[in-house]
Order: sequence, then structure tokens, then C-alpha cells
Amino acid sequence: ETGSTNADLLAVAGEGDAPRALLAEFQSGGRGRHSRRFEGTPNAQVIASVLVTLPGVDLADLGWLPLLAGIATVDTVRSVTGVPAELKWPNDVLVDGRKVAGILVEIAATAPVPAVVVGIGLNVSLAEDELPVPTATSLMLAGATDLDRTRLAQVLLTNLAERMRRWHDHDWDTAALADAYRERCSTVGQRVRAVLPGDTELHGVAVDIDEQGRIVVRPDRDGDPVAIAAGDITHLRPVG
Repeated sequence: ETGSTNADLLAVAGEGDAPRALLAEFQSGGRGRHSRRFEGTPNAQVIASVLVTLPGVDLADLGWLPLLAGIATVDTVRSVTGVPAELKWPNDVLVDGRKVAGILVEIAATAPVPAVVVGIGLNVSLAEDELPVPTATSLMLAGATDLDRTRLAQVLLTNLAERMRRWHDHDWDTAALADAYRERCSTVGQRVRAVLPGDTELHGVAVDIDEQGRIVVRPDRDGDPVAIAAGDITHLRPVG
């Protein structure tokens, strides 16, 4: 048990010992995007954080890390359980439109080289009354028969490491990542409502994910498609 696996790894990032993984049976002070609180249920989730270094990466490409982690998580769920998980941009993992996993990536500012902590929380065996919100789900509720959390964690960490290795070996090029993400993303093709800072709203159709990991929305009103980064959006919701 811990407060936050991400916080624990951020605290030791300056020691330069990476990659490093930390798993917990329960965390009482987990965080999501925009500082939303995330509390686990004991012995019912995969809660994992990984400290990774990215020597030579363009800092502008760090925004790809949450999306890369989403790809690895979707592939893990599909391969281990057969559940048809998919991605909601930027990094929510959904089953039948309900969230089964969330991801939070934080920059490790004290590390001697560019480094981040990738945190992943996957709902495995939560019952309906244990879900944090009505829009969540678990692998058990989705009909998965293999709920072995140890195997899920092992495959997840392996997939994440393999995705990181491929990205590094391709000199941090994002074209292949963008292709892999598009294949798994249910948001592309949907009508969406994007809530931007200052409560500005953009309505339109999500038409692409560009090579910077931004979602491209074609506005309902006349105008050129708009590319929006994950850090520049408060909420993105499907419409209709």
C-alpha cells in the first residue's frame, strides 16, 4: 500500500536509477489528469508506475508518452483477456464506452537526463458497486475470464518496454506511433465537444491524430481543422 506510486518514483528520480517499476495493491492518494483524485480498491486492480529515461528525445515529443502507454495498455487487455478495449483520446482505455484504465505521465524534473514517470491504473475485478464513477467498468464486468493480475502486470510492463524500445530505435520518430494510435482510437470519426480553457467550446468531428499526438477536429461551422494538444483541453466528450 502507498499514497501514490507516481509520487514515490518521482521522489527518487534524481538518483538516476532508471528504468524502475513500482506496483502496489492499493494507493490512497492517486492522481489523474487535472489533479483529479484516484483511489484504488485493494487487490482488484493493476496499479503500476514506471520511471523511464529518454536520452536525446525532443522535449516537444514528450506528449506522446501518455498515448504510447495507452497503446501498450490496450494491447495488454486485448491479448490477455480478449476484451475489445480501445482508446479515447488522449489516454483513457475504454470497453463499451466505459473507462477500464487511466494513465498519468509526469515529468521527473530532478532526473539527470530527460525522464518521466508513467502511471497506469487498470480495473481488473471491481464489482459494480466498487466502481469510482458510473462511467467506469472493470475487466470482470466486461466478461474477461482471465483476471490474473500478475500476468496482466507482466504483459503490460513488457508491452510498455517494447513500445519504448521501438520508439528509441527509430530515433524518437512519431510516425509509427501515430499509426498505431489511430488503429486503436475510437474517438476518430466521432462528433465531439471539446471544452478548452476559459470554458470555450469547439464542436465538430474528430478527423485525425497528427504526428504530435494532437487530436484534429473539423469544426461544425466553416473553418480549417483545429489541432488540439492534450494539455490544452479540459474535457473532450462524444456528442450524439
